[in-house]
Amino acid sequence: MILAGDIGGTKTNLALFEVEDTILKVRVQKQFSSKDFSSLSDVIKAFKEETLMPKIESACFGIAGPIIDGRCRTTNLPWDISSEDLKKDLAVDKVRLMNDLEATAYGMLYLPEDEFVDLNPTGREFNGNRAVIAAGTGLGEAMLYYDGMHYHPIGSEGGHSDFAPVTAQQDELLKWMRNRYPGHVSYERILSGPGIYTLYEFLYESGFAPEPVSMMHIPEGMDRSAMVSNCALNERDPLCMEALRMFAEIYGAEAGNLALKSMSLGGVYIGGGIAPKILPVLVNNHFMNGFASKGRFEEMLRGMQVKISLDPETALLGAAYYAHNRL
Repeated sequence: MILAGDIGGTKTNLALFEVEDTILKVRVQKQFSSKDFSSLSDVIKAFKEETLMPKIESACFGIAGPIIDGRCRTTNLPWDISSEDLKKDLAVDKVRLMNDLEATAYGMLYLPEDEFVDLNPTGREFNGNRAVIAAGTGLGEAMLYYDGMHYHPIGSEGGHSDFAPVTAQQDELLKWMRNRYPGHVSYERILSGPGIYTLYEFLYESGFAPEPVSMMHIPEGMDRSAMVSNCALNERDPLCMEALRMFAEIYGAEAGNLALKSMSLGGVYIGGGIAPKILPVLVNNHFMNGFASKGRFEEMLRGMQVKISLDPETALLGAAYYAHNRL
């Protein structure tokens, strides 16, 4: 039995997997609100109590934050996580902490083709490095290094790199955002759940279009970015539609940056919770034009496969398979 986890700032998913004919099958899965717990150990304790967890052989956790020497201080939670502490909690020697995008990248290798939406019909199959980018609560980036036979996941904190505008409109966006974040404007400030509403605010304040009635009085506790997306996709409001168009354009541009840095001739995977929710915008040309507009390297990028994962449990799956294959 394998214990796998996907630990994020919003929710923590834990699951028990069992090997069945070389394929991992979920036996028990539970989701917890991360903010309701003071540590991952407390979540695991609750999971044990709810599932009567049997003895496990190995465990792997994808965590939203940098993993350094088997430890992680989570980016959007006040948690300190240590693989050595978890070994004691779980009474097992085989425990691995991974960056959540590292786990997501590994999980992409095990998804069936019907779990993807192809964004680039001219993309070609190629055995080479692959890149993974995922906008959700934050922005995650990772790579799959190909050694000629196997893929090896490599985590990163690339989502916190500097935002680089590529159009005159984005130049104005950067100037506007520097007033809000004077120390550092990262891609994550835009390519994340909160980032969609940030784009909406920029466009409204710059006079792009009037504010729609449905956005004027937002109830307390409502997801403002989700409201922008709903207003764009269902009401076809110009201001909200432009916010999503900009989001797709910038998302594509940063995916293209990652593809160049990792030489991901094997393709680019789009993960995270936002992409499946705004598919009608991403399947238009906004994303791919941003992705491929790299001057002399446009032809190379146009030849890469670019796919959106529709499976929200990819990181959990990746952590489980890593525990099974590598520990």
